[in-house]
Amino acid sequence: MAGKFRRYHHLSVMQQLMWTQLVLLNLRDSFLVLMGFIQSLVMLILWRPDVVFTKGGYVCLPVGLAAKILGIPLVIHDSDAHPGLTNRILARWASAIATGAPLEYYSYPKSISRYIGIPISSDFHPFSESERAQARQQWGIDPDSKLIVITGGGLGAKRINDTVAEVLDDLLKLGTVVLIAGAAQYDELRSLTPVNDEHFQLHAFVSSGMAELLGAADVVLTRAGATTVLELAALEKPTILIPNAKLTGGHQLKNAAVYTDARAVKILDEDAMVENPTLLVDSVQEVLSNPDESKAMAKRFLKFARPNAASDMADMIISAVK
Repeated sequence: MAGKFRRYHHLSVMQQLMWTQLVLLNLRDSFLVLMGFIQSLVMLILWRPDVVFTKGGYVCLPVGLAAKILGIPLVIHDSDAHPGLTNRILARWASAIATGAPLEYYSYPKSISRYIGIPISSDFHPFSESERAQARQQWGIDPDSKLIVITGGGLGAKRINDTVAEVLDDLLKLGTVVLIAGAAQYDELRSLTPVNDEHFQLHAFVSSGMAELLGAADVVLTRAGATTVLELAALEKPTILIPNAKLTGGHQLKNAAVYTDARAVKILDEDAMVENPTLLVDSVQEVLSNPDESKAMAKRFLKFARPNAASDMADMIISAVK
C-alpha cells in the first residue's frame, strides 16, 4: 500500500491548492503512505533482507523509510535527469545512488553516487546495414525508402498522433512512416489513415521487435522518457524528442536538456508543433536532408549508451551489502 503526492508542472501552486479533488486525493494518500510504511516495516522484519533496492516511484517511499528505520542498506536508482520526490527524500539515507544521466544533473552526494545509465536489452545496439535491411524485410518496409518512426510511448501521445494525422501526406513525401499510436486512439486514427503497406503502418502497440523497427529507422520522433531515450542512444539513432512538458517536475524537459546540451538530439516543442503542424515535417526533413550532420548527431548520442548498466547496478547492490 502506498500513496501518491500529485502535482503538475504546468499548474501553479495556487491553482493546485484550489483544485479540490486534487487536495482531497493528496490528503487521502498521505494516510496511505503511513499505512504502507507500517506494512513495509512488518514485511522487512519478517524477510530481513540484506539490502533494499528502489527505483524512485512513489511506492518505494514506505519501503525505503522502513529500511532506514531497520538499518538495512538502501540503494536507489534514478532514471530521469530530474530526481523524483521519493528519491530526493530517500537519498539522504541511501548507501549508494545510481543515476541514468551524468552526475552533474543531480544534487546527490558525489561520494556515494555513480553514473551507470539505465539497464536495457542488448537488442538495442548500432545496427549494421545488413541488420537494417533484414529488419526492414521483417517489418515489410520498402527497402529503398527513408523510414520515419513516430511513437508516443506505451500509452500513445494524442497531440503527436493528431499532428501526424494532419501532416501525414507531407510526411509520406519524405519516406515511409510507421506510427505507434497507443491503444486509446488507434481506432480513431485507423479511420483517418491509409491501410498498412510498405510505405505506411499504424500500430496500437509493439510488444516484440521494437529494437528492429527502431534500428531500421532513419529518424525517430518520440517523447523524452528516460528508458526510450537511452535505447535510441544505444541504437545510435538520429532522434527528434518531443518532451511532455506537463509531467511532474517537468522531468521530460530535463531529460531532453541532457542530450540537447551535448547536441545529440533535436528538440521539437510540443505547443509550437500543435500551433504549427508543419514544424514536425520541417524537423524530419532537416534530419533526412543533412545525413552527415545527422550521423554526427547520432554518434554524439551513442556516447550516452551504457551497455554494462545492468551489471554495474548489480555490483552496486552487492557492494552495499558488503
